Order: sequence, then structure tokens, then C-alpha cells
Amino acid sequence: MSLLSLIAVFLLEQLKPLPYRRLVANPVGALADFAEARLNAGEYRHGVLAWAAVVLPPVLLTAGLYVALYRLNPLLALVLNVVVLYLTMGFRQFSHHYTEIQLALRLGDLERARQLLAEWQGRPTADLGSGDVARLAIENALIASHRHVFAVLVWFILLPGPCGAVLYRLSALVAERWRGNPNLGRSDFAKFSLRAFRLIEWLPLRATAAAFAIVGDFEDAVYCWRTQAGLWPDRDIGIVLASGAGGLGVQLGMPVVQSGEVTDRSELGIGEPADVDFMQSAVGLVWRAILLWMLLLFLLGLASLVG
Repeated sequence: MSLLSLIAVFLLEQLKPLPYRRLVANPVGALADFAEARLNAGEYRHGVLAWAAVVLPPVLLTAGLYVALYRLNPLLALVLNVVVLYLTMGFRQFSHHYTEIQLALRLGDLERARQLLAEWQGRPTADLGSGDVARLAIENALIASHRHVFAVLVWFILLPGPCGAVLYRLSALVAERWRGNPNLGRSDFAKFSLRAFRLIEWLPLRATAAAFAIVGDFEDAVYCWRTQAGLWPDRDIGIVLASGAGGLGVQLGMPVVQSGEVTDRSELGIGEPADVDFMQSAVGLVWRAILLWMLLLFLLGLASLVG
């Protein structure tokens, strides 16, 4: 059932991309703001209560609904899986940005590629060269594929029904919302949401990095994971980037010039400098990792039938 759900969601997304920000991110953000306004008294325990109020009811409701539908008819439970994954995965949320940047670079339209990257990452890109644009686009794609595909799949497999996908997406959105609120910053109220998301991210990060290593250059991916991930500012996401860079055989990270200032970043990966050809290689890496997960789901389903 999990494999069928995944295939159905990928097909549905190709036919009708989800307006993710309007239907998912904005409503959840508004709910997080409402909970913060009502429950924030500046203490850590208030952040715990607000996080639980926003995240746990939808997760429990989804789990209960799945059990009820499965008892009525497994096909109804399958429909629920598809609907929830469609709302929580969002493969097309980053693929169209990436494809347009890749096309602009192939046509030699660097200014257009810069503009598209700036819209995607929300930072100025006027000083970037074509290699810088390709490198940052690959980094964004690896991170987005983890957060919008692989991490959701891990929790979809771990918890019954689609409630794991709901848990991951809500915890990610709430942590991002409260971390990005200038009135909260890293206040005691926001600390629990960040800690909870970091705990929820622990296994998916390593599962994504392992998948990139398996379908890419395994030896280089593992080497970069072990030696370079800890040098990245966000060590957790550095695991994914280092493994992806090693698996691709491309240089990621490294300093970039943005708004006239040099952003110092450690080097990730070993191999050749990033260019538009490596952008296509990154697409192949992500799709091979997706096929690996589909094979895993098939084997799990087969084992369940045999059992």
C-alpha cells in the first residue's frame, strides 16, 4: 500500500502540482502564529504546550482516521495515504525552480539564472558567476529533496498510516516559523520546537545521506560525510550536502560573493567544480535515490505479504 501511495502521489504531482505555500505552509504558519500569540509567556514550557497544541492533534487525528478507514475498506486508507502525502511531500516545490535555472544556464542567460536563484533562495545573487549559480542550485536541490521527499518518506514508513508524514511536515513548518520570527529568535519559547525538529530530523538526515551514497560514488560519499559534514555551519544538513557532493563527485560549499560581501563556507565534496552538467547529474542522483526507496517499499510490502 505504501508503494502504491507513493507512485500515485508522484503521478498526481506531475498532473497537478500542489500550490504548497497557499494550501499548506501559509495555513500552518497562521496556526503557529495563533498558538504563539495565545500561549507565549516567554517560558520554555509555554513553547512545549504551543508545539503540542499545533502538531499533535493533526497527527493523532490522522492516525485515528487511518485506522477507521482501514477497518472499513483498505482502499479508503490508501486514498487517505495519497491525499496526505500529496499535501506533505511537494516534489514539484523545488523541481521547477531547478529546471528553469538549469535551462537558463544552458542558454547562456546568466542574468535570468541569477534572478531565478534569488527567487528560490530569497537572497541576492547579483555577484554570482555561472559556476556559483550551479553550485548553489545543486545545494538547494539536495536540501529540498531531503525535506520534501526523503524525510517525509522515512516517517511515513516508521509510523502507522500517513501520520508520520504529518508529524514531520508540521514540526518542520512550526520550527521554521518560530525560528524566523524576529520577536522570538532563539527565545525560550522557540527552543522546544527547534529541539523537537532536530530530534525528528536525526534519522531522516542519515537515511537520505546513506541513499545518496548507495546510488552515487559510495566511497567518496562516505569519506565526505565523515570528514566534511561537521565543518558546515548547520552540521545536520551538512550530512546531506557532504554525502551528496561526494556521491556526485562535485565541489559544493566554498565561499561565494553576495551583495558585495564574501560568505565564508567550508568546502564539501571532492572532484570537479560545479557547472550546468553537474546539475543534470544531481537530478539523476535524486531520482536514483527515489527508486531505491521505492524498491525498499516493495521489499517491505513483499515481506509483509509473505509474513
